[in-house]
Amino acid sequence: MIMEDEVFDQIVSVFNSLVSWVAAGAMVFGGLVPYIPQYRDIRRTQNAEGFSTYVCLVLLVANILRILFRFGRYFETLLLMQSIVMIATMLIMLNLCTSVRMASELNTKRRSFIATDSKDEEIRIPKRIFLDFDWNHFWSWSHFADYVQCVVAFTLVAAYVTYLLLDSVLFVETLGFLAVFSEAMLGTPQLHCNYQNKSTEGMSLSAANPASLRHSSGGALMCRTPPHQ
Repeated sequence: MIMEDEVFDQIVSVFNSLVSWVAAGAMVFGGLVPYIPQYRDIRRTQNAEGFSTYVCLVLLVANILRILFRFGRYFETLLLMQSIVMIATMLIMLNLCTSVRMASELNTKRRSFIATDSKDEEIRIPKRIFLDFDWNHFWSWSHFADYVQCVVAFTLVAAYVTYLLLDSVLFVETLGFLAVFSEAMLGTPQLHCNYQNKSTEGMSLSAANPASLRHSSGGALMCRTPPHQ
C-alpha cells in the first residue's frame, strides 16, 4: 500500500511538472503563434500591404520598455523571456515585410519602364535610410538594417535614461505604465492601415486578436509582481 502511494505521488509530481513546463512554454511562445499565419500569408502572396509594420514598432517599444522596467521592479523571468521572444519575432516580421515591399517596388518600376519603352535606363528605387533622419520616411526604410539601427539606438538611449533615473520610483512606475500602455494600443496601427487601404485583405485575424489578449495578460502580471527583495 505504501509503495502504491509513493508511485502515485511520483506520477502526480511528474504530471505537475509537465503541466508547469507546458504552461511556461505557452506563456513564453504563445505571443508569437498568432503571427505565424501572418508570416506565411505574406511570404506566400509576396504582399505585405495588409499588415502594418507599425504593429512591430509598438511591440518592439513595449517589450524593450518592459525589459528596462525589470531593472527597477522585478517581475517573473518568464515574462522577460516572453519579451525577448516577441522582440525577435517582430524583427523577423520586419525583415520579411521589408524584403517583400522592396521586391514589389522593383517589379512596379520594371513594369512602368517596359510600358514606356525605357529599357536602356537604369531602374532605380529611391533609398530611404534611418540615418537620413527624414520623418516623412520614418519606419518605412528600404533595408532591414535601418530598422535594426533604429531599435538599437532607441534601446541605448532608453537604457541610459533608465540608468540615470533608476532610483526614482516615479520614473520606474512611468516606465512600466508606458510599456503596458503601448501594448494596449497594439490594434491602433493595424486599424489605421485598414482604414487607409479601405480593406482588411492581407491581415491575419489571428494576429489582430489573440496577440492583444496575451499582451494585456502579460502587462497585468508584470504590474502585480512585487518588487524583488
